[in-house]
Amino acid sequence: MSETDSTQPILSCDLHAGYSAYRAEIQAAVAKVLESGWYILGREVTAFEQEFSHFIGASHAIGVANGTDALHLALRACGLGPGDAAITVSHTAVATVAGIEMANVTPLLVDIDPATFTMDPQSVRDALDRSGVWASRIKAIVPVHLYGHPVDIVAIQQIAKQYGLRVIEDCSQSHGATLDGVTTGTFGDVAAYSLYPTKNLGALGDAGVVTTSNAEIADRVRLLRQYGWKTRNDSEIPGVNSRLDEMQAAILRVKLEQLATMNGERRKIAGRYDTALKSSSVRCPTASNRAGHVYHQYVIRDEQNRDELQQSLKKQGIQTLIHYPIPVHLQTAYRNRLPCLVDLTHTENAVSQILSLPMYPELPLSSVERVAAAISQLRPGSSVG
Repeated sequence: MSETDSTQPILSCDLHAGYSAYRAEIQAAVAKVLESGWYILGREVTAFEQEFSHFIGASHAIGVANGTDALHLALRACGLGPGDAAITVSHTAVATVAGIEMANVTPLLVDIDPATFTMDPQSVRDALDRSGVWASRIKAIVPVHLYGHPVDIVAIQQIAKQYGLRVIEDCSQSHGATLDGVTTGTFGDVAAYSLYPTKNLGALGDAGVVTTSNAEIADRVRLLRQYGWKTRNDSEIPGVNSRLDEMQAAILRVKLEQLATMNGERRKIAGRYDTALKSSSVRCPTASNRAGHVYHQYVIRDEQNRDELQQSLKKQGIQTLIHYPIPVHLQTAYRNRLPCLVDLTHTENAVSQILSLPMYPELPLSSVERVAAAISQLRPGSSVG
């Protein structure tokens, strides 16, 4: 990470920096694919699937077109479909709910833990206790490992076992994160990952992957991603077209080799933020002592006036984002349509206070200090992280 001029704008995420760091390797990988003459579901995809499954610690990885498809196909591979329901959160990227609905499954929304922003196991229990007419239709729990912090997935597993439910992990923001030393994506029946360019492991275009240690689920995902074909032109089941292309797989293989290092850089940046923001009144991210956080985002809470803070930082050339400003259940397409079996108090409180600070592996530490100094000046006091 190089030092930067104090007047240079600070981006929330710099994708070009990520490309530049591995330009030669990426260009060589792309050239190899171009020369091969094979561009869809070939050797690069197979190799990436093997390498990613090994990295995660799952028996199988199946490359697909994007993260939304990954979740959709994971649900279908677990046998969920029309008439079924799955419990998930409203404080997530809308892709989580979109993927569930693509499988013709109804999302039932629960609240978050206000400290980690991830699914609150007690809220899940409360929802199941109050499920009423939904009781016989609930077939799965879809926890989201948000911002790089793992859900308390052990508690979720215990609930799922008690009620006979599938666990389908949304790992789109937790590539390489751990809980109790175990990697996310290996706890549930199956896991879905987005490999969108901004992710900890990001392609240079759209991509996704499904992981599982269940051979039957893996085989079904492989069928579903390509028209239900086991033999070409003979669909055994109704499928879709959701194939990871060779170019993106080759790029992902290059970046996967560096993922542990890149996650380490994110942790280093987060640690510097933690220290530098102690003189501010904002609330820094909470990391459970059981968690191996990978800081897909570094999200603070400002209880004074988040929007004013964001605009003040923008005037100083510091770009920040809000992940996510509107809970799914309050968005236009979903308002008054998605069942909420419990109050979403913590979800609705969080969205007016959260702010994602610049975070990417190549972010110079001098920029981190500049961001923190600006926040400390605007929000003096003692941090309550």
